Amino acid sequence: MAAATGAAGTSVASSTNPSLTRTPLPALLECSHRPPCPGCPRFGEPGIAPAVLDALEALAAAHGIRHVPVITGASTGFRQRARLAIRGRQGAPKLGMFELGSHRVVTIPNCVIHDPLINRVAAVVRRALIDADVPPYVESSHRGIARYLQVVVERASGTAQVVLVGNAATAEPLAGALELIRDRLGDELHGLWFNSQCERTNAILGPHFERWCGPESVVENFGGATVHYPPGAFGQNNLEIAGRIVEHVRERVPAGASVAEFYAGVGAIGLSLLDRLQRIQMNEVAPQSLRGLALGLDALDAEVRAKVQVVAGPAAANAAIATGADVVIADPPRKGLDQELKAQLLAHPPQQFIYVSCGLASFLADAAQLTAAGILRLTDLSAFNLMPYTEHVETVACFARA
Repeated sequence: MAAATGAAGTSVASSTNPSLTRTPLPALLECSHRPPCPGCPRFGEPGIAPAVLDALEALAAAHGIRHVPVITGASTGFRQRARLAIRGRQGAPKLGMFELGSHRVVTIPNCVIHDPLINRVAAVVRRALIDADVPPYVESSHRGIARYLQVVVERASGTAQVVLVGNAATAEPLAGALELIRDRLGDELHGLWFNSQCERTNAILGPHFERWCGPESVVENFGGATVHYPPGAFGQNNLEIAGRIVEHVRERVPAGASVAEFYAGVGAIGLSLLDRLQRIQMNEVAPQSLRGLALGLDALDAEVRAKVQVVAGPAAANAAIATGADVVIADPPRKGLDQELKAQLLAHPPQQFIYVSCGLASFLADAAQLTAAGILRLTDLSAFNLMPYTEHVETVACFARA
């Protein structure tokens, strides 16, 4: 059944699966950073936003689906990946979130949704910038060095992959701070990286990474598959819910199927399916994600690896690989499916199309297009509370050939 809307301290119905039906919220959930931190506009509210649930329920009802299960998880400490802006003055850097509609940084040293290790890393990095006398970035003049911090927690080891983003071509201006970070984090450090971002842009990461110490990637496990995340690869921040999404997809792919997967990233979904598939073609365009996928494939034995064909490049240019697949899977960015892929699905509909969406508006538009001609029909729809306390929802929709 769908998530109920209640006060903090109540239990939230999250799924028709009994093991997922109750997620208790703390009786007194507080945040010392609100306002002005904009990161959790629905802080303390259970489930997904009511308007979002209403939109999904309306779509489901229009296709004869009775309810939309809402799968939710931990209410605090669930975020294993964070990017924090670094601004302020030399000797007094600020690390945190931009205030809504501005580039003024709100410091969030005690964020309750972060894995506690992220907060500890941010404190160490701030102190290291002070002690190494590194000037924070100033957007108006495009001066200063320390620009952003990215932290990714590896669950199995309980360590953090740390990326310091600098307004510099090389790591040299940050060398002193990087050494201090390595020494002070000690056994809690997974790997330490410098990223060069010298452009006047809102993009957080630049294309160039320099490894200071540690392994090439953070390693996670989904559905029995080893999945690698280099520092520039896309990864979900709530790994508990990401794992449930992967398992949800696995349960809907029949044994022995041939699969085409688009926007495959580092392979969290596709690699988890290999024990049940005949073959899979995996499409991805981002170089860092392709590197992570290659690391995951390198860990497989030759017989399993032979099931996989990696097709690099944009989904729009490679839509034809969907032809002949029993199941097509797509996990596109917020803008939704490329038009060329939608055209391919309608011209050559697979037995099943599984759509993992992170953008509600684009998903609703895509679903309307895919079902309008009666070629594909919506058969299953579930919502995942991947980013609690926001308006965001992650949906997994299954379409069948009519």
